[in-house]
Formats: sequence, C-alpha cells, structure tokens
Amino acid sequence: MPSLSSPSIAAITQGLPERRMHRVRWILTCAWLLLIASFLYDPWSAQLIRADHPWSFLRLSPACVRVQGHCLDQNPYPLGTTVFWGVVVPAAVFILLVFGHELWRRICPLSFLSQIPRALGIERQIAKVNAKTGQKRLQLAKVPQDSWLAKNYPKLQFGWLFVGLCGRILFFNADRSVLAGWMLFTIGAAVFVGWYYGGKSWCQYFCPMAPVQSVFSTPIGLLGSKAHMDDRTITQSMCRTEQPDGSEQSACVACQQPCVDIDAERTYWARLASKEFAFERYGYVGLVFGYFIYYYLYAGNWDYYYSGAWVRQPDQLAHLLSPGFYLFGTTIAMPRLVAVPLTLGLFTWLGVRVGHGLEALMRRRVRRSGVEPSRELIRHRVFVMATWLVFNFFFLFSGRPILMLLPGWVQHGFDVLIVAVSTLWLVRSWRRSPDLYSRENLASRFRKQLERLQLDVGRFLEGRSVQDLNAHEVYVLAKVLPGFTREKRHEAYKGVVREALEEGYVNAASSLEVLQQMRRELGITDDEHLQLLDELGVEDPSLLDPELRRSLEDQIRLSGFRKSLDRLLSLQKRQSGGDEAIAMAGVRRLSRRFSVSPAEEASILGGLSSTAGAAQKAEVLFHRLPQLIDAYRSLHQPGLKEHPFVLALLNDHLRYRTELAVRAILDCLVTLQNDPAVPALIASLQTVSPLILQEMLEQETWNDRLPPDVLRALREPGEIAASCSLQIPISDTLYHLEGLVRDSHATVAATALYLISRLDRPRGLALAGALLLEGLPEGLLSRTAQWLLEPAQATPVLALRPELEARVFLSTSDFFRRTYSDTLDALAERSQIRSYAEGEVITSVGDTCRELLLLLEGAAAVVRERDGERIGVDHLIPGQVLDELEVLTHSSLQTTIVAEAPATRLLAIPVDSLDDMLDRDPDFARRVLELESRQLQRLMRS
Repeated sequence: MPSLSSPSIAAITQGLPERRMHRVRWILTCAWLLLIASFLYDPWSAQLIRADHPWSFLRLSPACVRVQGHCLDQNPYPLGTTVFWGVVVPAAVFILLVFGHELWRRICPLSFLSQIPRALGIERQIAKVNAKTGQKRLQLAKVPQDSWLAKNYPKLQFGWLFVGLCGRILFFNADRSVLAGWMLFTIGAAVFVGWYYGGKSWCQYFCPMAPVQSVFSTPIGLLGSKAHMDDRTITQSMCRTEQPDGSEQSACVACQQPCVDIDAERTYWARLASKEFAFERYGYVGLVFGYFIYYYLYAGNWDYYYSGAWVRQPDQLAHLLSPGFYLFGTTIAMPRLVAVPLTLGLFTWLGVRVGHGLEALMRRRVRRSGVEPSRELIRHRVFVMATWLVFNFFFLFSGRPILMLLPGWVQHGFDVLIVAVSTLWLVRSWRRSPDLYSRENLASRFRKQLERLQLDVGRFLEGRSVQDLNAHEVYVLAKVLPGFTREKRHEAYKGVVREALEEGYVNAASSLEVLQQMRRELGITDDEHLQLLDELGVEDPSLLDPELRRSLEDQIRLSGFRKSLDRLLSLQKRQSGGDEAIAMAGVRRLSRRFSVSPAEEASILGGLSSTAGAAQKAEVLFHRLPQLIDAYRSLHQPGLKEHPFVLALLNDHLRYRTELAVRAILDCLVTLQNDPAVPALIASLQTVSPLILQEMLEQETWNDRLPPDVLRALREPGEIAASCSLQIPISDTLYHLEGLVRDSHATVAATALYLISRLDRPRGLALAGALLLEGLPEGLLSRTAQWLLEPAQATPVLALRPELEARVFLSTSDFFRRTYSDTLDALAERSQIRSYAEGEVITSVGDTCRELLLLLEGAAAVVRERDGERIGVDHLIPGQVLDELEVLTHSSLQTTIVAEAPATRLLAIPVDSLDDMLDRDPDFARRVLELESRQLQRLMRS
C-alpha cells in the first residue's frame, strides 16, 4: 500500500501550517463551547424531533420502544446530546484510526483550552536550588519523573474513562445540565493542569481520552506519518510556535518521555511490554463491549439503544435506584447505580483475561512449530486484532440511532467504509514490528549521514533521491557506491552512533546489540564499534556518562531553546545595542519557558559559536587527561615489574585513550585556529602530555590543518612540569585498576581484575564477588571472576588461566598489538599452549609451516644453517613471534628453533585460523602487511 504512506498523504495531518491549524482549533473550540451552551439553553432544536414535523428525518417514530417490558414515553427533546453522542464522539474515534493521533492532538479543543495558561504566560514556576552554589532559580513546573503520577498516570486516565462511561449511562447521557456540568468541570481541570504543570501535561497524564487515542492511533494511523523516517525537525503533533516570519519552531519542554506527540510509534514500542499498557488495551476492549451490551441487559432488547431513546430521557437521574437488569422477561432487583459499574468492571476484567489468554495461545502455537516466540511481536499482533475488533464493534452501535434514520444505501455505504478502513489499518499495522521500526530508524539516520558525505548517488537511483529509498535499499546502495570507502563507511556509522547516543535511542551498553543489524549490513565489526565508542567518549565525554539521562525529548527541548536564544540575542543586539543586562534577562525568561537548567544554559551559551564550543570541549578533555596520565603512571611502579605483559596490555590501553584525547584537543585547535584561547590551550597541552603530543605531531599530518604559528608553538618545548614521585602508593594503583575493571573491553577488564587479585587478594576477591552479584553477562570477565574466587587460587597465576594468558600475550605482541578484540578472541580460542624442555627442538629446517608461534615463557634460539653448518643464532624472548614470514607465505621453514630454557612455553596459532582472520579483518591484514614490510626492509639492510 505505498499510496497510504506517501508524503502527500502524510502531509494531510502533519504538514498543515500551524497558523491554519490554529484557526481550525479556534473554530472547533467555539463550536464545542456553543454545543455545551445548547445543553443549558436550546428552545429551537426540539421542534425538529416532533412527530408531525413535515420534513425532518429526526422526527420521532410512533413505534413503541420497550424498556423492561413497558413502552417508553418519548417527547421532543433538544438535539445537543444527540449530536454530541451520535456525531462528535464517533467522528473523534474515526479520526484517530484513519489520521492517527497527530491530527487529533492538533485539533482537540480540550488540548487547546489546556494551553491557555501558556498562551497568557502565567504557567506555574518553581524554585530550583543549585546544590553547589545554593542559588535559587525559577523553572517551569513539570511532572517529576519519579513521582506517583509519572508512574501511575495510565491507571488514573483509565479510571477517569471508566467513571466517565459509567456516568454516561447513569447521569448524563440525556440530562443536559449534568452533561454540561461534567464538560465544564473537565475544561476547568484541563486549564488548571495547564497552569499547574507545563507542556501538554493534561494530555499526557490526565485526559480520559488518552487511552482511546492509544488504542486506535498506535502504532500508526492509516494515513499517519512515520516520524522516525521524517527529516523535518518538527514531527507529528509535537508542541510548536509560529515565528514572526511565518516559520515554525519547537516549543517542546519534555513534559513526558517518551512523548507520543513526537513519535507515536516509538512510544508504542517503548510501552509494549508493560503490564499497564496491556491492561489499557485489553481493558478498553472489554469496557466498550460492556458499555454497549449493558443497554440490552437493562432494557431486554436492542430497540432501546438503536432508537436513540436513551438520549431523550429527561428523567435519567430518577432511574438510579430502579432495577438495573432485565433478563428473560424478569427484572433483577439490583439498582442501576450498582449494576452499571459492576457490568463494566466485569467486562473490563474479561477483556484483560481474554487478551492475555490469546497471547499465551499464540505463544504455544509458535513453540509447537519449533521456534521460540517473540513475546513483543505476539502481543503487538493481539493488540492489532483487538483494535480491529473493537473499532468495528464500536461502529455497530455508535452513531447508529442517527444513521438508521437515513436511507439504506447510506447505511450500507457507511458499513463498507468502516470495514474497509479498519481492514486496511489492520494490514498496515500487522506488518509493523520492533525490528522493522528499529531498522527504519537506523536507515533514516544512515540516510542523513550519506547526504552529509555529499556522495554522487544520482546515477545509481534513476532519478530518485536518497530520501526515496527504503531501509533495505539504502544499505544496498551503500555497498555498491564506488566512492563509499571503508573510511567513509566508518565516518557515516560513527555519525549514526553519535546521533543515537545524543537522542537516548541507545546507550553505551545497549548500542552493541541495537546496532548489530546495521553493522552487519555495513561490514563493521563489534570491535570497530567499541573503538568508535572510545573515540566518541573522548570527543564528548557526556555521551557515555551513565548518570546523564539523554532523550529525544530533551534534545528537542534544548534545540528549541538554542534557536530561540539565537534569535533573541540577534534581535536584542540590533534593538538595544548589545546591553548585557537586557540580554541576560531575556535568556532567563527563555530558560524558564523551556525548563533549562543552569548547566544546560551554560553549555548552550558556550556553544553558540563553533569556536566557543571547541574551547569548551577542549577544557573538558583537559579535565580528563590528568586522570589518564595518573593511571598510566600508577602502573609504572617498581613493585609491578613481575607482571610485565599484564602491565604492557593495560599501559597500552591507557596510552591509546590518552592519544584519543590529545588528538581530539588538536582537532579543537583546528577549529579555533588563531583564537585568543589557543595559547593557553597549547601551554596546558605541553604541560600535561608533552611526549605523546610530540609523537603525534610527528606521526600524523597536521600541517594542512593547523596554522603555521600554532604548529610551531606546539612543537616547541613547553614549561617543564613539576617533578612527580615515582613511588605512588599501592592504594592509588588499585584505585585506577578498579576503574579499568569497568572498561568495555573484556580483556582489559579481566586483566585488571587479575592484577588486583595479585596485589591485594582480599580486595580482588571482594571485587570479583561484587561483579558476579551485579549479574555480569557470560564472558571473559565473569569467567575470570569465578576462577579467582575458587579456593585453589590462593595466589592466582596467569599461566593457570590459558584463555586469559593467550589474550594478554596476543594483545602485547607487536604482531597483534591493537588488533580488534574479536579477532584476538577468535585466534585465542583456536590456539594451543605447548611446553618444551631445554634443548628440545621446536621446529626444524624443511618442516612445512603449519602454525604461527608466539613465545610466552622461557627462551628460544633461531638457528640459521647453510650446507649443514651453523651460520648464525638469534635469541628470542617472551612476546616475540617465530617464523612469521614463512607462515604468511606458506613456505617451508628455513631455520631450526630450539628451546633454551627448562620451561619454555609457546602459543601455537594454526595457519588456517590466521588466514581466516586476515580475510575477515581487513585492518588486521593491513597492520600485518605494514609490520612485515618493515621486517623485510630491516633484513635487506642487514
């Protein structure tokens, strides 16, 4: 059904300008208020219902309408309630299913009225106290995310809906004054909530229509848009304002996360697994069935409902204590006041039970086919079937009292329309799934990165644009683009990861799993992903901060604040000549409106220009560098010399992190160019990390990026740093090692845990036990922790843990240094550790080379012979690779290798495994080629 999701159709709901929608809301709100006024005074419309009216199709029928065996007296009655229950309510449900929540939220009169305090600028504000400075600051009041309301609002909304439906039958189906009072009370509550809490808190937390919206409009309306695939910054029904130039700007204050107004489908999948969401969907189905069936249980026939007599009973309140049921020609002496909530409650309970029963039945059917069922997908499809069922059932009754007065062809046409749109919606929604949503979401992000790279894609698309491609096609395009090199692929993927982290779509822990499919499509390994996380963590440390909660809503809120701030400062600069006091007062007003914290305000003010943002980022990086360098120094202690390879692995990891930080600071200097802040940054960099700075300036080309005078200053020796003691307390070393245990790289974390156990056995055991109690996933770190806790490991020795020892030596060997850990893991799993006695021959001249050998312990001699005579001997030490050239060329051995120590141990890696890794990991193959090229050059020179 491509036509249903085309941009032209989606524009019907989302693309309408805010100015036009504002007029529509005014018209609908005035019409609604006029309808409420008619409940209180309407001396005219009752004439249309008179039985003797010459042309009105609404005139009363002389047929007897029986209620509990007696004909009901029917008299002309004003039409307000008939129009409200028979036209307005069914129209709202129809709009929700067909156009989605995005149209309904933009035209809903109650939502419009709840925004009166915001329009008048009188929203409640509360004082926030800065914990560090003690300074008080006014901010827009929002529902606290850890409050009872934030956790239980679905129950509150459903409860209000339940009370409202019971109230319809008992109090205000026909009693116009009670109905007007209920409506006015609801309007007053909406306006009060709009004052008490900012944003659309009424819609999000209180409105009884919210469960109805959720059932009929999610995961997606029939003609609704897909916000996660939209390149516009203002999506669906999110809060917006119109600027003087006619442009629209986000007014989101992140009053709820996730927000249905920004992306309804995202909210749907986020809530899908919750018990509250299942109760809301299944309970609503039961509630609707119970509501309409009660009319039959009360009157004993369907004529009472279909005639519309229930909306023309002026004495409705007089029947509260009359019998509530009439079954098989007998009244049951239970008051309506009790019978109504009892019936609706029973059907609500049945709806929930049947819904969960259908889920269990579908899971059992899937298991019988030998496949483990997806609970989320099964629940989604039961939801979809339930919505289709309740929509059609609803329109079997709702609006029928008016519809049945029209010609038969109109009734049949309406029935066909209802079944058609609901079935089309069923087909469209049935195909949705969490995986498909995630794939489309990531493809949309990747599409943006392709556009930023400005690749020539037109000749591959036959007139189409990148935006026209679906999720599968965009990855196929990426594979065939000739200019889309591996470096550009990494750059595009890095942009996707950064954007996903900024929006809270993933965090550092979940990104590996969520982005797995995308990596498979692009040929990016898990280790490359971890390396990108390292780079992003250095470039913007807040991205990986687990304590900093990120969300799409907060990003939109801050983006709206940033744009408003930029416009405000530009305007005030022209009008007031840049008066700082006036400007800051305006900034404070904007901060209150967007609920911006002092830290967020300072960050945005600092990042208004690229140079200010670069200087701010450099300052953050300088705060991290000393910690990395302190950790590096803490591992260079005389007492740690008995663990050389363990230290080499950890030191290399810390050095790599330091290099990333220094490189990021140099990138900031590229942005700053000749900014006045540059000299101070250069001095700090030369003081904190002079050696690594000089090495990087020699290894990498910065001549074309940095100004000559900046480059010259960087290469000059800076001030001599104050001397630091080499005798660092063991407690400091253990502190930094504990930080490495939390590292994302399993080998680094396991090695750090092992070293802590060697240095301080009780502390290592306590840490290992704490890690296991946290529920570590199965892996190297958890297995190492379990091994260290074994009673036999009173003094753990690396040689007794082959899987860890192999990874440590592979990681520290020049041949494998800084190879991706998944490549090293695969090699370690396929390798063997062998022991040799002193003088034992390891390999002989002429042997076929089948293994790459890495010396772990002891010593070995490489003996070169010519014509049976020894012409040279090379002595090898642990960490060196033996016969690597013969391994790479698959040739026969030209030397003999002999063990020179009593306990010589080697790691043997099969040639087939090495070849496999060279084929699978291009970066590993490139590094090996570079290493062996340098080795050949040395041999030629010698």
